[in-house]
Amino acid sequence: MSKPSSSSLRIERRGAIEIVTLDRPARLNAVDIAMAESLHDYFLGLGSRLDVRVVVLRSEGKTFCAGADLDSLAFAPGGAGRPQRQLASQRLYSGIIRHMRACPQPIITLVQGAACGAGFSLALASDVRYATPDAKMNAAYLRVGLGGCDMGAGYLLPRLVGLSIASEFLMSGRFIGAQRAQAIGLVSEIVAPEELLSTGLSLAEDMLKASPMGLRLTKETLNATIDAGSLDAGLMLEDRQQVILLETADHREAVSAFKEKRAPVYSDQ
Repeated sequence: MSKPSSSSLRIERRGAIEIVTLDRPARLNAVDIAMAESLHDYFLGLGSRLDVRVVVLRSEGKTFCAGADLDSLAFAPGGAGRPQRQLASQRLYSGIIRHMRACPQPIITLVQGAACGAGFSLALASDVRYATPDAKMNAAYLRVGLGGCDMGAGYLLPRLVGLSIASEFLMSGRFIGAQRAQAIGLVSEIVAPEELLSTGLSLAEDMLKASPMGLRLTKETLNATIDAGSLDAGLMLEDRQQVILLETADHREAVSAFKEKRAPVYSDQ
């Protein structure tokens, strides 16, 4: 089990899966500096943690995340050096998104209630999203006098749902309800609140059926091919991934297990 850097983040280990819980329910899990630092450090650290193969991101209480905590130091006080302090704070928050996309582990996010602003971006930066019927998401940045594109929203949302729909929500601050989110492909499935965690863990367990390196390289290749300039560029990336994996002991083990009708035992070699 990895040690969280603040009491606002709870981490539970279940085999090769880690469940990361935003734990400020009294503040609707709004992201203050302490939580931002915890999330930043956690996702950054995953890059070298091959023992963790899948991450499930969830929250305590009825709200996934109300966004950045407006009463915290997320917004630097005035005075000399404010632009520099504000830039450092901004980069702390945006760094969370960068590290979520860069870490080799798939991230499954479970959204109940509202996911606003920073909470919206946490969901967007995940690989898979499940939601409860009452879930709703919005680019709340726009509603506090800022731009609608923040913490990766301007990059990630158009790639998930297309430019027209992304423009609709990023330029209005409207909420995306669960039904609309599923219809546009933003969430994979709508599930009852009491089934949300088990649904996420079920997918995580299915992901663990892949070889460790195969799972890591699949996320890496998806990240690269979504911005590939052509089909040929994407095919070259996939070809390289497969040639690397064909040389692993886990590939040979998986083939043997398939032929012998048993579960493979991976060594990450």
